[in-house]
Amino acid sequence: MRLNKYLAQCGVASRRGADDLIQRGTTLVNGTMVLDPAMSVSDSDEIKYDGQIVKPVKQRVIYILNKPKNVITTVKDTHGRRTVMEYVPSGVRLAPVGRLDKDTTGLIMLTNDGKLLQFLTHPKNRIPREYIVEIDGIITPPQITKLKKGLYIGDGEYGRAEIVSQRKVKGRSKVLLRLHQGKKREIRRMCYHLGINLHHLKRIKFGPITMSNLKIGEFRGLTEQELKDLDALIKKR
Repeated sequence: MRLNKYLAQCGVASRRGADDLIQRGTTLVNGTMVLDPAMSVSDSDEIKYDGQIVKPVKQRVIYILNKPKNVITTVKDTHGRRTVMEYVPSGVRLAPVGRLDKDTTGLIMLTNDGKLLQFLTHPKNRIPREYIVEIDGIITPPQITKLKKGLYIGDGEYGRAEIVSQRKVKGRSKVLLRLHQGKKREIRRMCYHLGINLHHLKRIKFGPITMSNLKIGEFRGLTEQELKDLDALIKKR
């Protein structure tokens, strides 16, 4: 199999993420650094990522974490900032499913299942994510129309969102918003281009998985029903 697929099955990253990691010189095959993600490898080869031997996942592990503010959604940070990995057990190699920027709180999944990670984050699968957005004023009907149709958010990209509901509280509104792609800082960029003052952003749902009553900084494993819901989603798509 290809080296990038091998790393994905080891839970290191999605296949696309593994491409980048390999090209950075993080991976050795039988003691030799390899920069080609398409290189063919087998179980008989010794594969090292970041200095450690990695093997394909035998037991699937999935956690959900209520990410605090000012925590980075990455496995490591070269600037010494706190990462989501500090909040979950370290006995299993895990990778975050997608990203939340440091100022955004809420649901982040972490798993050692590279295939699941790839499925949930690939744009073609359009896995819905839901957020609570706290803003000044309200999102007006013309703005709702623009969000639904898609608006330019810079860097050659367009953002789209569905407003599920909004509730006004003392001059501000709490808006339930749904995305189907999840571009980098997409909601913040959409609000900026619409002139909306955003105060707080929290993800509460990813696909069929909701955060339930987790406190900030708490994590838990998925229930049997949640695992079945994820598997059903994969089969459906």
